[in-house]
Amino acid sequence: MSFSPPVFLKESEENNSKFVEIQQAQTTSTVSEDPLQNLCLASQEVLQKAQQSGRSKCLRCGGSRMFYCYTCYVPVENVPVEQIPLVKLPLKIDIIKHPKETDGKSTAVHAKLLAPEFVDIYTYPCIPEYEEKDHEVALVFPGPKSVSIKDISSHLQKRVRNNGSGKNDDPDKPSVKRKKAEGQDVCDFSDSKWKGTTLKRIIFIDSTWNQTNKIFTDERLQGLLQVELKSRKTCFWRHQKGKPDTFLSTIEAIYYFLVDYHTDILKEKYIGQYDNLLFFYSFMYQLVKNVRCSGDKETRKLTH
Repeated sequence: MSFSPPVFLKESEENNSKFVEIQQAQTTSTVSEDPLQNLCLASQEVLQKAQQSGRSKCLRCGGSRMFYCYTCYVPVENVPVEQIPLVKLPLKIDIIKHPKETDGKSTAVHAKLLAPEFVDIYTYPCIPEYEEKDHEVALVFPGPKSVSIKDISSHLQKRVRNNGSGKNDDPDKPSVKRKKAEGQDVCDFSDSKWKGTTLKRIIFIDSTWNQTNKIFTDERLQGLLQVELKSRKTCFWRHQKGKPDTFLSTIEAIYYFLVDYHTDILKEKYIGQYDNLLFFYSFMYQLVKNVRCSGDKETRKLTH
């Protein structure tokens, strides 16, 4: 014999189901509204105090800036350097910035501020010479020849096998001159957790999408392994008009690359090791979000 449950039980189950759906929807909505909320960040109290006191002086060039100097790559006077987190990276990062990219609007500076020993920024047409190191360098750029992060090591190892040491075998081929950079020595990868990967340096282009092609087609970047990031949505408040929300800001691209590199190449669990690369970015994101909600004109001036 079978029987149907009482009507009130059905209604109760339906109500519970709807309640769970609403909770899930609210949680999803909250995460989508604030995708940076679960980062493992150092205390941002120093930025809160600096935001309240306003612009401050750069101790190097004397310029008036908010939070940091985007020309000297250092925190300003009212942001003590010892209160800014330092992030250790598993490889070196070179950022090639388009000359028309506005310094004050570029997030590439964040990487240099937070990981100064691992990051170098060059303004195009200044590009380092990668020709003799193309077996240990890759360029983050989407395209038909791009490979996924998890396939980087196998592709670079093929270059080593095919080209011997990876050096230029043609003595008549001219070498492109480069600007000498600070901290040009590569990291010490003798530690066991770096073994199994030949990548030692990754390159990012810092420009709008319309400006990128001029840098990407430069002969000094030709022949490098191209890497494409997994598709992710940007949180950047200066979104490029007419472009999809999968076009990331430079610091987002660096951060997401390192997260995927950590899990796909180093084969280690990610527990927030590089989250502090978004130390400034997440604070500004929340600041801009609050400004837009409140319409506070004075705060808008500070975030400009």
